[in-house]
Amino acid sequence: MKWVDNYKFKILVSICLITSCYEAQAFCGFFAAKADTKLFNNSSRVVIARDGNRTVLTMENDYKGEPSEFAMVIPVPVIPKEDDIRIGDSKAFERVDAYSAPRLAEYFDTDPCQPGGFSLSMAPDTAALGAVGGYRFGPRVDNHGVSIEAEYTVGEYEILILSAKESNGLVTWLKENHYKIPDGAERIVKSYVKQEMYFFVAKVNLEQQRKSNYAHLRPLQIHFTHSRFMLPIRLGMVNANGPQELFVYLFTKNGRVETTNYRTVKLPTGNQVPVNVKNDFGGFYKDLFHHQYIREKKQAVFLEYAWDISNQSSLKCDPCVTPPVEDEYLRSFGVDWITNQEYPLFITRLHLRYQIREFPQDLIFQETSNKENFQARYVIRHPWDGDSKCRAAERYKKFILPQRRIEDIRELQHLTGKLYSIEQFY
Repeated sequence: MKWVDNYKFKILVSICLITSCYEAQAFCGFFAAKADTKLFNNSSRVVIARDGNRTVLTMENDYKGEPSEFAMVIPVPVIPKEDDIRIGDSKAFERVDAYSAPRLAEYFDTDPCQPGGFSLSMAPDTAALGAVGGYRFGPRVDNHGVSIEAEYTVGEYEILILSAKESNGLVTWLKENHYKIPDGAERIVKSYVKQEMYFFVAKVNLEQQRKSNYAHLRPLQIHFTHSRFMLPIRLGMVNANGPQELFVYLFTKNGRVETTNYRTVKLPTGNQVPVNVKNDFGGFYKDLFHHQYIREKKQAVFLEYAWDISNQSSLKCDPCVTPPVEDEYLRSFGVDWITNQEYPLFITRLHLRYQIREFPQDLIFQETSNKENFQARYVIRHPWDGDSKCRAAERYKKFILPQRRIEDIRELQHLTGKLYSIEQFY
């Protein structure tokens, strides 16, 4: 906790947290459904650990259909080895999301008649809201210009690494191997073929999946070394049912990560809103994000959180809800430079809503030296509700509180773009 100034009073912040405003998670590649199954990518959560040219990419999905119908295609810049493909930890995703998510700061007014006059006090504690073996898919010979560069079984997944000389050859090969390819995929695949990228194809090994006893498919993780610091998102749009949400959590050594080919924009923060926002903070945040998305003409990547969380930093967040993410979870994401000695570590949380018209390119990242801390935080102030036993209390109830309520509603309207009346809240 940290003391801060507000209207010349000292206040101690207590907070509650919303962990996720969007429930569906999927991969950033496209789903290649078999038969007539229709799959749509509504949102994704991706964690990237970047150290020099080394990247560890962990992708989470919430696919709930038949495992036999699951298949996914993602472009990758190199051919990963079997040891470079691993199963991620779903609990680690939840910890990183909870730690970095937008939050609500909660203040309580004190009795204006007390010595020292009207001030704010700390709220009570609040709850947080908030691979072995190989599998043969088919012959390794060149077929439609497609070559199988590698094939593995990793956990419950069967993995192929494909290369292609022509985009239509890859699409034809996938169709002949009983994958239903979304309309529009060929045009986007063509651009990756021109870049000489490979294609990571994953489907479920049903026998391994039954043995795993996991209700949902676990995250997939890829390790590789390449100068490109990017995230392919265009294939994820070809079978999307409307705009998609993408949350990217990036761990680096030197500072904040930004996109170089799109604007990285900070979300509003520190704004005071009506107390009743606490009853539906998720709904409020969705409205806020949508309004900012429209204001930025649907073409911005939004910064939700950025913080120095190295063991040299004494202040891990301000304010905090959950403890810092445990080292074991950080290491599971490929943050393997954590040691018992001093180590640098910076986390960046980016949020993107995208469609192919506004985001025709993949996300290109750069690690900056900017270590300025930032978090999307919103404030509510509970009014004092005692008897008016002094002039200060009368003035508080007749003038200060009504004016503050009006200002809070105006701020809410500014943040969300919606019109509200005071009767809706008070």
